[in-house]
Amino acid sequence: MQKKDFENLWFLFKAVYRQEKKTFYIGVACAVLEAIGRYLFVILLGIIIDAALSGMSLRNMLWMIGASIGAKFALEALQSRLSESFKKKLENFPKEFASRDLNQKALTMDYEYLEDANARDIRYRSFQRSFYGIGGWLMMVIYSMVRNGVSIIISIGIVVPMFQAGFGGQTTWISSAWCSLFLLAGLGLLAWVSCRISVGGTRKAMQKYCDNSAAYTKKMYYLDLLAGVEPQKDIRVMHFEQVISQEVNRLFGEIHDNEKQQNRIYVRRNYLQQLSFGLSSLFIYLFVGLRAYAGVITLGNVVTYASGMEQFIYAINHMSVMIGHLKSAAMYAEDYRMFVELGKRKYEGTIPVEKRRDDRFSVEFINVSFKYPGADTYVIKNLNLKFVIGEKLAIVGKNGSGKTTFIKLLCRLYDVTEGCIKLNGIDIRKYDYKDYCALFAVVFQDFQIFAFPVGENVAAGSEADEERVVSAMKKAGLGERLETLADGLYTCVGKEYDERGVAFSGGEKQKLAIARAVYKDAAFVIMDEPTAALDPEAEAQVFAGFDKMVGKKTAIYISHRLASCRFCEDILVFDEGQVVQHGSHEKLERQEGLYRQLWNAQAQYYQ
Repeated sequence: MQKKDFENLWFLFKAVYRQEKKTFYIGVACAVLEAIGRYLFVILLGIIIDAALSGMSLRNMLWMIGASIGAKFALEALQSRLSESFKKKLENFPKEFASRDLNQKALTMDYEYLEDANARDIRYRSFQRSFYGIGGWLMMVIYSMVRNGVSIIISIGIVVPMFQAGFGGQTTWISSAWCSLFLLAGLGLLAWVSCRISVGGTRKAMQKYCDNSAAYTKKMYYLDLLAGVEPQKDIRVMHFEQVISQEVNRLFGEIHDNEKQQNRIYVRRNYLQQLSFGLSSLFIYLFVGLRAYAGVITLGNVVTYASGMEQFIYAINHMSVMIGHLKSAAMYAEDYRMFVELGKRKYEGTIPVEKRRDDRFSVEFINVSFKYPGADTYVIKNLNLKFVIGEKLAIVGKNGSGKTTFIKLLCRLYDVTEGCIKLNGIDIRKYDYKDYCALFAVVFQDFQIFAFPVGENVAAGSEADEERVVSAMKKAGLGERLETLADGLYTCVGKEYDERGVAFSGGEKQKLAIARAVYKDAAFVIMDEPTAALDPEAEAQVFAGFDKMVGKKTAIYISHRLASCRFCEDILVFDEGQVVQHGSHEKLERQEGLYRQLWNAQAQYYQ
C-alpha cells in the first residue's frame, strides 16, 4: 500500500471514530475477547491432558475441568454480549454515517458538483460498500485485524517454548535449531504467498467494480425513476416501458457479468489461500508430531502447540485477507475523502451582509464571463450591468441566451469564471455565503414541492410561523384550498409517505412555490420562468399577480415571452450571454433590434 492509501484510510477512520467512539471500543474489546477465546480451551485441554498423564487425582481433575468450563463459558458470554451490541451498532451504521457526513455534504457542497456526473459516481461509491456501508465496513476490517493481531501475539507466546524445547544438548535433528528455522522459513514463505494472493486478488476485483461504477449509478437512477409517481405518467402514457426495460436489462446484464468476474477472482483467491493454509497445517502437524515422537514435548503439548501454530497460520492468512480488504477500503476511503472535500469554496467570505429595512441594495456585474465546469464555450461573456434596486426588472431573450445562468450567478449557485459581481460595492464572494443567500427568494422553472406537510413546504422548515404561512398562501391564491385540507398546514403533499396526504395539481404546486417565496420576505424576489408551461396570457397574469404580492421589493422576472414582462420599468434583452438592449417596453419596441424582432414574431399570441 502507498502513502496515499494510508492517508485516505486515516481520513475515513477519523470521521468514523469521531462519530462512533463507543462502537469502536466495543468492537476492539469484542475482537480481543474472541481471540483469547480461541486459545483458552486448547491451552486448558493441554494442561488437563498432562495432568491426567502425571497421575492427578480424579477430584482435582474434576475441579480443573469445571473451572476450565466455567472460565470458557464466562468469556464466551461476555464476548457474545459485546458482539451483539457491536453488530446492532453496525446495522445502523450506513444510515447514521451517511446522514451525518455524506448526505450533509450533498446539502452543503458547491452547486456545480451536483450537476457533475463524476461527483455523482464518487458519492454512489462512497455509499455502496457492503451491507454496513463504507464506515461500517472499515470498522469490520479493523475488528478483524485486531482479532487476528491479538491471535498472532498469543500464538507466538504459546509456540515459542516449543521451539526452545530440546535445545542445549539434544542431538536429534528434529530438536535442532536448523529444523525450527526451516519450519519457520516455510511457514513465512507460505504466509507471504497468501498475502500476495489476497492483496492482488482484492485489487483486481475492486478494479473491476470501479471500471463499471457508472453502470451501478445508472441502475440506481432507473430504480428511482421506476419508483417515482410523477415519472410513471410519462412512462405509461408515452410508452417508454420498452426503452426503459431494455436499458435496465442491459445494465443488469452488464452488472451481473461484472460481478461474475469479481466472484471468479475471489473464488480463485480463496482456493489458493486454502491451499496455502493446508500446506501450512501439514508442516505444523508433521513438525509437532515428530517432536512428540522424539520425546522433546509431551502429549498435552502436542494439542496446545499444534492448535497454537494452526491458529497462528489461520490468523496470518486472515490478516493477509484483511490487508487486501484494507487496500480495497483505501480505494473507497479515497472516494469518500474526494466527495467530502468536493466543493470547498474557492472564496469563503466572512463579511456579514448589511441589514437594511429599506432593502436598498446595489448590484453590479463587472466584466462578468462564465462557462460551466468542463465546457469550452462561454454562456455569459463580458457582461457589465448595474440595476436599480426597488424596481421591477425583466430579463427576456431566446431560450439558451443565458437568462437562467445570470440568476445562478446572482444567487451564487456558481461563481463567475472571470470578472466579479458586487453588492453595495463589495465582491459577493467576500460575504458570508448564508447571509448572502438570505437576500434571495426564487421560484425556479423546475421548482420542487417536497413530500412534506404543506406548512413546511411553504416555510422551508419544520418551525413555521403558522400565521405567516397562512398569509403567504392566501396571497398566492391558496386560501380556499387550505380550508379544504382536513389536517390544514399539517397535510402532507402527496401520498408517497402518508396515506392521508393530498395530491396537488400542477397549478396548485406552482402557487405553493410562490407562497414559499412570499413567506421568505427576502430583499430580492425572482421568478425564473416557473410558468413556462402556461400560455403567454396566463403567464402574464401570474407575473402581474405576483408583482402585486411583492410590493416594493426588488423583483426580477425571467421569460422568453416579451409580453409577460411589459409591466416592468426596466427590461434587459439577453442574446448569447450578453445584454444587447436595455430599457422599457415602449422604448425597446420603437428601437430596431432583437426585442422588436421577437415582439413582432410573438405578437400573434397576444391578440
